[in-house]
Amino acid sequence: MKTRKISLNGSWELYYAPNEAVAELKPLSTADMVRAAGFESVAAEVPGNFELDLHRAGIILDPYFGTNIWDTEKYEYYHLWYLKTFVCEDFEGTAPMFVFEGIDTFAEIWLNGKKIGETDNMLVPFEIEPTSLRAGENELVIHITPAMIAARRYPAAFSTSAMKYNAGSLYVRKAPSQYGWDIMPRAVSAGIWRPAALELRPLDRIDDVFIAVDSYNVEKAEANISVDCNLSISRDDLSRYRLTVKGTCGDSVFNGDSGRLWHTSARVCAHIGSAKFWWPRNYGDPSLYDVDVTLWRDGEAVFTKSLRYGVRHVELIRTSTTDKIGSGEFLIKINGQRIFVLGTNWVPIDAYHSRDRERLPKILPMLCDIGCNAVRMWGGNVYEDDYFYDWCDEHGILIWQDFAMACARYPQDKLFCRLLSLEAEKVIKRLRNHACLCIWAGDNECDQSYFWGSRLYRLNPNDNVLTRKVIPDQLRMHDYTRPYLPSSPYVDEEAFRTGAPIPEDHLWGPRDYFKGEFYGAAVAHFASETGYHGCPSPDSLKKFISPEQLWHWTEDRTDPNSKIRPDWLCHSAMMENDSGGPYSYRNRLMSNQVKTLFGVEPTTLEMYARASQISQAEAKKFFIERFRVTKWRRTGIIWWNLIDGWPQISDAVVDWYGTKKLAYHYIRRSQNPFQLIFAEPELDGARLPLFAVNDSRETVSFGYEVLDLTGSGGVVMSGEGSVEPDGIVRLDGYRIARGEKRFYLIKWKTADGACGVNHYMSNIRDIDLDEYLGYMKVCGFDAEFEGFGG
Repeated sequence: MKTRKISLNGSWELYYAPNEAVAELKPLSTADMVRAAGFESVAAEVPGNFELDLHRAGIILDPYFGTNIWDTEKYEYYHLWYLKTFVCEDFEGTAPMFVFEGIDTFAEIWLNGKKIGETDNMLVPFEIEPTSLRAGENELVIHITPAMIAARRYPAAFSTSAMKYNAGSLYVRKAPSQYGWDIMPRAVSAGIWRPAALELRPLDRIDDVFIAVDSYNVEKAEANISVDCNLSISRDDLSRYRLTVKGTCGDSVFNGDSGRLWHTSARVCAHIGSAKFWWPRNYGDPSLYDVDVTLWRDGEAVFTKSLRYGVRHVELIRTSTTDKIGSGEFLIKINGQRIFVLGTNWVPIDAYHSRDRERLPKILPMLCDIGCNAVRMWGGNVYEDDYFYDWCDEHGILIWQDFAMACARYPQDKLFCRLLSLEAEKVIKRLRNHACLCIWAGDNECDQSYFWGSRLYRLNPNDNVLTRKVIPDQLRMHDYTRPYLPSSPYVDEEAFRTGAPIPEDHLWGPRDYFKGEFYGAAVAHFASETGYHGCPSPDSLKKFISPEQLWHWTEDRTDPNSKIRPDWLCHSAMMENDSGGPYSYRNRLMSNQVKTLFGVEPTTLEMYARASQISQAEAKKFFIERFRVTKWRRTGIIWWNLIDGWPQISDAVVDWYGTKKLAYHYIRRSQNPFQLIFAEPELDGARLPLFAVNDSRETVSFGYEVLDLTGSGGVVMSGEGSVEPDGIVRLDGYRIARGEKRFYLIKWKTADGACGVNHYMSNIRDIDLDEYLGYMKVCGFDAEFEGFGG
């Protein structure tokens, strides 16, 4: 018997009212009581966010245009009532269960006038038994209390810390970025944001499955796995039941049988001969087995749970600290093979998370197109939809998964520990069978937050019980197969005691010249964040900046102290009209980066956007290539970031509308598995070393030539070479005069006919913009500007 589902998605009635109008009311447990209260109402969609319903109804303006999103702040204090009638004709002989995949956030659920459950976490699903379910028509009422009001129940200890806009978030398990971030607007939303259903489950069923690789041998193509299951069984006599497991991947098949059951938890072991292993991109095929776990009763199959599983082992080799000579290490291994990581940070892809799922099919293919083999799931976000992890399994994309905490010191009391523990358990169980998931991380930059603020008291991040005990305890119970970092960057006891540099770091610094002292002196082996600003195209800017504010971004471009125009301020992303606010720096930062590279700020929007996109493209190209030419001294870079979560000024290389910035195309070349790269001049200041880098598993033989476009455009270097699998070779060097500005185009062709290009400009700082654009035209790179249609 299969689980039957009655979908609760689609149209609902929505009633909404400010907290002041609700505070003295008794619970409204039926639809008639809600309707009689006289509140405003609107048609709602589930999954959805209520602001989107208000916008569809014409009650609010497009929150993504101008400063309209600032006007939605008042709705942070509104209660919501969702009403739905559904029919369930026959549920005898089943175990009915409501499954709400995501309710944002504090909700009471009433079925036929009786309260059946509550939710208190946006980030995880809730299963609620429908104790008052009846055959025929049923009435569901879901009351959502505003998170900003609910948060007042939990006075924070003064040891907690967050940005002022985020103070109300610390006790609330919502996406941290909803409260406003330097990359996202403030949108403290509410709603039934993920699918909802009534499931009619068989009485005999498999509730939970965990597959683990117990041993493996790549050379012999064999592995041993164990499959653990938790079961619901309706009969007393377990001897009538058994479990079987079958997995198929092409011509590779494995089977396992538990024999008769002795308990409602059971383990099935299986040997896989001719095993097909799962590998990340550039290192092999991401082979997946179609696995069926079947429960049998008296020789008859009564329930089957199906999933896809990749046979692989992950290992993290790291040291506590490192130094200038690279004595430390931060290295990911898959199936014993060291992996050079080229990845991007994954941030919210919409401010209203009910739209995340519909955006994924267009965004995810960009990961492969741009040459990534990894993605870091940033801790200020939600946990993504199953579609995301399935897609990464299928395409060989490694996932580094943060738990949803970021840039703050969170409560440490028993209540919050319990909230996080339950969340971690649900997240771990949902994601642990995905081959793509290679690292768990406790949070984003919360270790770093212990060093922000007071210099008088030295706080130790290792005292954080959330990431040193609560999450590890859940991982020990539910997923012992993966490495775990308590934070990113992680400051362990030795790093805290010595103050020495750490091997995995976020390389932000002053964000000045991208080849300057900060970036050049960074000793990290692995950069899990680094980025640079790039202005959206004029065509995109016109979609969210009002015409009268489109250019310049300040009220008076001749005055360096002039106020920032509100639309630009809002989309940079300030939560209020304050040019001196904590996130207002982003517009000036973008402008300063343009001035750093070109000496001046262009006077027109089109040229300004081109200059900014060139600045970003050259910076990110440099960051990536610097790591690649020092391969194995450095082991990976996860740059910030692929795509925006709303229209804004940011480090993303694709804007919210899907328009690619120039950096997308530069990164795509820089991350090609095989590439020729000029490193920076050596200490004598006179020689440019040329490297061939190969991240594939095949030897690459090639011929190449280097053209100097600054002069006659003639060939100044040429030759042939070969580089081993996963290797790097220094080919030659080219002598240049100190301080000389030269633009080089590198062309190559491999023995199998593949062709590629790269470029390098020496002493690029203070280059003339028109001169650079001329080089781009010769190379054909000018066609890579998108959204400059006028």
